[in-house]
Amino acid sequence: MGKFVNSVDEFFTYCKENKAEFVDLRFSDIKGAWHHLTYRMNAVDADRIKTGIPFDGSSIEAWQPIHKSDMLLMPDVDSAFMDPFTADPTVVVICDIFDIYKQQPYEKCPRSIAKKAMQYLSESGVGDTAYFGPENEFFIFDDVKFRDAINSSYYKIDSREGVWSDDQEFEDGNTGHRPRTKGGYFPVQPVDSMVDLRAEIMQTMEKVGLTVVLGHHEVAQAQGEIGVVFDTMVNAADNVQKYKYVVRNVAHLYGKTATFMPKPLFGDNGNGMHTHQSIWKGGQNLFYSEGEYGNISEIAKNYIGGIFSHAHAVAALTNSSTNSYKRLIPGFEAPSILTYSSKNRSASCRIPWGSGEKATRVEMRFPDSTANPYLAFATMLMAGLDGIKKKAVPVGPMDDDLFELTLDEIRERKIPQMPHTLREALEALIADNDFLKPVFTDLFIETYQHYKFETQVWPDEARPTAFEFITTYSC
Repeated sequence: MGKFVNSVDEFFTYCKENKAEFVDLRFSDIKGAWHHLTYRMNAVDADRIKTGIPFDGSSIEAWQPIHKSDMLLMPDVDSAFMDPFTADPTVVVICDIFDIYKQQPYEKCPRSIAKKAMQYLSESGVGDTAYFGPENEFFIFDDVKFRDAINSSYYKIDSREGVWSDDQEFEDGNTGHRPRTKGGYFPVQPVDSMVDLRAEIMQTMEKVGLTVVLGHHEVAQAQGEIGVVFDTMVNAADNVQKYKYVVRNVAHLYGKTATFMPKPLFGDNGNGMHTHQSIWKGGQNLFYSEGEYGNISEIAKNYIGGIFSHAHAVAALTNSSTNSYKRLIPGFEAPSILTYSSKNRSASCRIPWGSGEKATRVEMRFPDSTANPYLAFATMLMAGLDGIKKKAVPVGPMDDDLFELTLDEIRERKIPQMPHTLREALEALIADNDFLKPVFTDLFIETYQHYKFETQVWPDEARPTAFEFITTYSC
C-alpha cells in the first residue's frame, strides 16, 4: 500500500478525509522504543508541522541534561497513518528530533542517523539507494510472569502450544494438539493455534501502510512471522516500528502477550531479525552479477566482507541486549559463524535464491529485534560501505552445515565468529568505530556504549541465575 501522503497539504486532506480528532507524534529512543505525545487536531497547523513541536528531551533515557532539555519534534508527514487501535480517529506521524542548541538534526536521534547514512551513501558515489528487508520473528504467549529481587528471580511463560502444557487442565479441555520443540514450522490447525490471530495482524499491518506478503508459524512453540515487502532503508526501519506496534497490540486485544525477545525459551529457536540488503545505483542492482556464485558481484562480496571485518562492533548495535547472545548458538538457525553461503541458513550471511537482478541480495542472519532498526541498518550499511572501499574479502563461500562443526574445527579452519556476549561487542565498538564516524558522532558512540553497559551488561553480570545455583550451590 505504501505512503498515504506526500506533502503537508496532502497530510491535512488525509486527516480531514479520515475525520482525525488527534495527531499522535512518535519518535524512537536509543534502545528503539517508541514514545509519543498526542495533540488535538485543531491545535496542529502547517506552521507547527514545518517549524517543529517542542518537548522535554531530558526525560528520555541517555538524551539531554535537564538544563538543556528543550528539543523539537519534526513531523515527517510522509510517514502518516491512521492508528487502528485508538477509540477516536487518530493520525500517527513519525518524527525526527532537532537540536535547538546546535541547530542541526539531533545526533542521538536514531532516525536522523539513518537519514545521514543514506546521505553518506549518495555522497560516496557508490550508490544512490539502499534497500533493506527485515524479517522480524515474534512469540505470542498466553501469559508471562517474572520477578527480579535481592533474594529471588524467576520467569514463567505459559502457552497452550508449549510442550509443558501436555498435562495441564484447561476449562475447555486439553486437546493435545501442539507443536513439539523445534516442530512449529508450517503445521496446519489445530497444531497451529494462531492462524486467525496472524490473519488479523496481517490485515491490520496493511491498514498502517505495510505491504504484507505472507504469514506463518515459525519453528519454535508459540512463534510466528509475517513477511512484508522490503523498502528503502529509513522506510524499512519505520516499518519495523509499525510491525512491532501492530503485533503487540493485536495480541493484546486477544488477551495474549507478544514479545520480540531473542531467546525467551531455553532449548527452542529464538527470534531473529534476518535482514536482506542491496545497494542500487541508477536503477541497477550493484549486488548482481549473473553467473557468479549466488549471482552476487564483487561489490556484494566486499560489502559482506566489511560487515564481517567489523562484526564484533556491528553486533553492539544489531544484537543489543544480553539476551541476544543466548540466541547466537549453533543448532537454532541463529548463525554465529562469519562466512557466506548460497541458500545455506547455517551461515551468518545467506545468499537467498532469487531469479534475476531484482531479487539478488545478501541476508545477514545474526541481527535480532532488540536492536534499534534505524541504528542496526545504518551500522550494517556503514560497515558494508567500508568493506567496498577497502575491498574486504569475506571468508567463504562455505556450503557445509556449519552447525555440525566443532569449536576445534572452527578454530582450525580459521573461521571468525560473532562475539559471545554483549560486553565483547561493546568493547569491540569502543576499539573499532572509525567506520561509523562519517555518520555516528563520538558523542553518540560514547553515550550508546555507556548506556548499554549501565542498563544491560553490569546489571546482568551482577545477578545469579537458577542454573548457577544448580551448578555451584553445593560446591
